[in-house]
Amino acid sequence: MKVAIMGAGLSGLACAITLEKYGVSPTIFEKRSRVGDRFVNGEALLPVFNRPINDDYAYLSENHGIFLQPLANISKMNFYSENRQGVVSGHLGFINSRGRDDESFESQLSRQVKSEITFNSKYTYEELLQGFTHVILATGDAAYAQKVQNFQVDLTVTLKGATVEGKFDRHHVAIWLDNNLAPKGYGFLLPYSEKEAVITIGFPDSSENQSLNVESLWDRFYTKVCKDLDQNLKITDQFEVNRYIMGLCEYPRLGNTFFVGNCFGAMMPAFGFGQLSSILTGIYVAHDLCGKGNYEDQVKSLRKSYHNSLVIRHAMEQLDNHKLDILVTLLNNRFSNHILTSKKFNPLVIASYILRPFTNINPKKLPLP
Repeated sequence: MKVAIMGAGLSGLACAITLEKYGVSPTIFEKRSRVGDRFVNGEALLPVFNRPINDDYAYLSENHGIFLQPLANISKMNFYSENRQGVVSGHLGFINSRGRDDESFESQLSRQVKSEITFNSKYTYEELLQGFTHVILATGDAAYAQKVQNFQVDLTVTLKGATVEGKFDRHHVAIWLDNNLAPKGYGFLLPYSEKEAVITIGFPDSSENQSLNVESLWDRFYTKVCKDLDQNLKITDQFEVNRYIMGLCEYPRLGNTFFVGNCFGAMMPAFGFGQLSSILTGIYVAHDLCGKGNYEDQVKSLRKSYHNSLVIRHAMEQLDNHKLDILVTLLNNRFSNHILTSKKFNPLVIASYILRPFTNINPKKLPLP
């Protein structure tokens, strides 16, 4: 068995680590000059989206031998709508970094890989098929899955963010739900340290949003963040991603080609995070190749999570600012705090089931909760 992994991101590296545990040494092909060679960004692992897993880091280390360290745990989330504020406290998850940072997930995973990584690779998928028995597509986007007509696009999104300097509590994050700042989307702040944080807005490229001026929205968002935090934040780095595709593979495996990470559809549409799903797809492919499981069976739970998240995404897009004010107000009570932090509930499943009648998604395409 000769295995090629196309992409040295989360899913590709997780696949390589797992294959090595079973004695298989894959060859990894990465088109960039180094692992994580892109803009630095902050993300979060939130158990509210991944239950019944309640601690993603402990789960990955204890069940799969993959070891990651967060930048900090999250103990408080501040929610801001146009006219309201809400707070949720407790063990809410972890903050991590992505991209060209020594402590990013990509960098941490690469230090656990022993196999060869070919950087600045020019090899195409078609060329790898000629030299390897199995090819794992982990390129970080859906381009190849679309090329072979194996990807259902549900939406595209625009993201714009910046690294900022200021004074931050490493354990506190903030989320903005305001259509004046990110129409039908969201904004967030995640600290890297007491002195640095990332602020980002993301919104769907719906027909109503086609004429939006991203720079104007960004200026409005930056001003609002500075006002809500009562400090003048200094921008030190910026990034922008336009029309990023979100969707899901119809077939996780075609012949001896496996689709993992965002080639599979690991990014959750509700708020854009999908790190755990990406890592798990890589692990599950390795299990399949080593006779420890069936990839198509193992990703069924990830497909359900994606569809549940898609329901929430479509429901959120139908909320005007008045309804977002109500939503943030509802978050600001003990019952909501208990639901979001209790290990007994899966808010993603509960919310998606309640909201299904209010979305325009074909119910036949949705899994049962």
